[in-house]
Amino acid sequence: MCSVRAASDHEWDMLGRTSLPLLGALPLAMLALAGCGGNASHALPTTNNGRPASVGVASTGLGNVLVDRQGHTLYLFERDSGTMSACTGACAVNWPPLRVRGTPVVGSGAKRSDVGRTADGISQLTYNGHPLYTFVNDKKPGDTNGEGINAFGGSWFAVSPAGAKVAPRSQPQGGGGY
Repeated sequence: MCSVRAASDHEWDMLGRTSLPLLGALPLAMLALAGCGGNASHALPTTNNGRPASVGVASTGLGNVLVDRQGHTLYLFERDSGTMSACTGACAVNWPPLRVRGTPVVGSGAKRSDVGRTADGISQLTYNGHPLYTFVNDKKPGDTNGEGINAFGGSWFAVSPAGAKVAPRSQPQGGGGY
């Protein structure tokens, strides 16, 4: 629980401030309240020893899904064939492939054995055989704005920790294999 208390006149005097204009207090109050937010479910993915991960699992409104290093939801494209990406050009601008240099670091909740790379030799990561993408309209960790969208000749779905598509918001959640 977070609580914010205004400083008393005595406390301000102790700081050498005899008055505080009303507008000057507003930014301080906003700053104090901003520190009260936060949601542990949108924490960035890490390994068991706290190292930042290339891919991990986080809780969203869709349930647990795969996320990238910044905590952004990862998606699969149903038009992809195996580990070969069908998303290029304008598609890749809107659905940037998850690319990682070197060996990907796998975070808690994700399975190392399910992480691979696309068949075309680029550095795009796959999970359970699905190339992974982010979505440009997901602006912060926990956003799932790409879920169930039909674009660029196929549908897009968040990826579960099991490597399956997550059912769209309009469908009941459940096993929902790919």
